[in-house]
Amino acid sequence: MNKCTERLYNGIIKENPTLVLMLGMCPTLAVTTSAINGLGMGLSTTAVLIMSNMIISALRRIIPDKVRMPAFIVVVASFVTIVDLLIQGFLPTLNDALGIYIPLIVVNCIILGRAEAYASKNPVLPSIFDGIGMGLGFTIALTIIGLIRELLGAGTVFGLHVLPDAYEPFSIFVMAPGAFFILALLTAIQNKLKLRSATNGDAPAAAEPLACGGDCANCHGYVCASNRELLEKIADEQAALKASAKAVAKKAFPEGGAAVNIAASGARTAEEAKEAVKTQVNNTPEKGGDKA
Repeated sequence: MNKCTERLYNGIIKENPTLVLMLGMCPTLAVTTSAINGLGMGLSTTAVLIMSNMIISALRRIIPDKVRMPAFIVVVASFVTIVDLLIQGFLPTLNDALGIYIPLIVVNCIILGRAEAYASKNPVLPSIFDGIGMGLGFTIALTIIGLIRELLGAGTVFGLHVLPDAYEPFSIFVMAPGAFFILALLTAIQNKLKLRSATNGDAPAAAEPLACGGDCANCHGYVCASNRELLEKIADEQAALKASAKAVAKKAFPEGGAAVNIAASGARTAEEAKEAVKTQVNNTPEKGGDKA
């Protein structure tokens, strides 16, 4: 798989910005009342992603590091303005439906995230395909959510009636709560099937290197899915080690009582647990000791 194809696969499947990384939730929840709205919002974002990634990648050696974020915003805002004016001129109905969310693409964390995490560090062509992949992934996710909401809430798909007249639409699905219900449903399906998701947690120390280096405090979110299997494996191993260490310490110091659980809880090995419990037991005053 060459780098361009890998970028497409990464954005659509592996690190889908909506269904895996959970980025861009504001437009995802707000504009997906119908499939056509989701498709329009997704394609608008895709156009901005492609062009901004291309320009930022081309200027990556010119833009000073200290002002890179303001520079990225200026580039993104320029393309958002172009897209907004084109939609107003040629697709006024879609413009009315999407409203303020087209100008708000400027601060969409997907676009700024890809600019910072990928386009500013890679050549132009892979950056363009990264924008295409992420944009298509965002578009597919929004269209799916809009399709389900429109079908359940209005009985239509892309404005065409597909359900019998006897069907009573659930209007809540085209209202604000419906977006949360559908997103929660899709996330539940992902969890049930053990698919990639945004949950990553704090990265523990590992013998194997994490994709993001373990710096969760400064994570941009674009590699967290790569860590999931490794993190789950590490968590299981650490839980087993702690349980073993606690059992060994309790056997070695049966008189310790609650001190064993308290002192051994932070130990990673049997030796650490024994030493911690020994210190705790020695420092614990005996019952009936000092009296006033």
